[in-house]
Amino acid sequence: MKIGFIGLGQMGSGMASNLVKARHEVTVFNRSADKAKPLVEQGARLAETVGQACAGADAVFTMLADDKAVEAVAFGDAGIIAHLPSAAIHISASTISVALSEKLLAAHQHAGQHFVSAPVFGRPDAAAAAKLFVVAAGPEAALADCQPLFDAIGQRTFILGDKAPAANLVKLSGNFLIASVIESLGEAMALVAKGGVDLTAYLDLLTSTLFAAPVYKTYGGLIAGGKFSPAGFAAPLGQKDIRLALAAAEDLQVPMPVASLLRDRFLTLLANGGANLDWSALGKLAAQDSGQPGPIV
Repeated sequence: MKIGFIGLGQMGSGMASNLVKARHEVTVFNRSADKAKPLVEQGARLAETVGQACAGADAVFTMLADDKAVEAVAFGDAGIIAHLPSAAIHISASTISVALSEKLLAAHQHAGQHFVSAPVFGRPDAAAAAKLFVVAAGPEAALADCQPLFDAIGQRTFILGDKAPAANLVKLSGNFLIASVIESLGEAMALVAKGGVDLTAYLDLLTSTLFAAPVYKTYGGLIAGGKFSPAGFAAPLGQKDIRLALAAAEDLQVPMPVASLLRDRFLTLLANGGANLDWSALGKLAAQDSGQPGPIV
């Protein structure tokens, strides 16, 4: 397929690379063009504008940081909607608000295009290894056309129906759960560490018995080792996702008291200089609050 790919950050670069490896014809665009150089060397084409990335494409991916970035490339005379061919597909892999997903869906339908939400679970190493989990929703025929693309970037695709915003809601709920694990792990590890228990031994116990899920192994290891830089997923993005989950919860009238707590915990982390750290640094706040040595930053 002829694919445009917009957004070559830590996640997007790996995803675009795997699409090239799968022998799709990939044209890439990034605000900082130097990030495209490795992909061009692999065989991708470089677009100088969003319009060039969309020209003649069967589908275009966006993998960008937030709503503002997605809106900037989607709308307006220079945007995706203005340049994507009729019946082509915009695949949004970004973690965006449910409200923006609904806005994009309506705009693409008006333009005679298809919109598929396909946010992913996985960190940059999983993106590079084509081991992401893809959460997809959109028109049935468009999803079928996208499946070879999802197969190129991920290890499994979960289809959530024909309403694209459903995938965004599920992605936000998943990131809320991950942040909840990070916070609870941090509190538990602060408790046992202050009591003199070795954190490596404690983490081995947890992940070998009741909590063998990858999220506990990954984030428990980062918290125990204090490995918060370089960030695989930066703390401000975690704060953003909790804010978007709370916005969706407000619209649906669903109380989420733990999410409200997490919002404040992220704000505490950011206010104390954690903006450049991985969001797993949230799990070190409890140790800091308890007076244990070792600053987060």
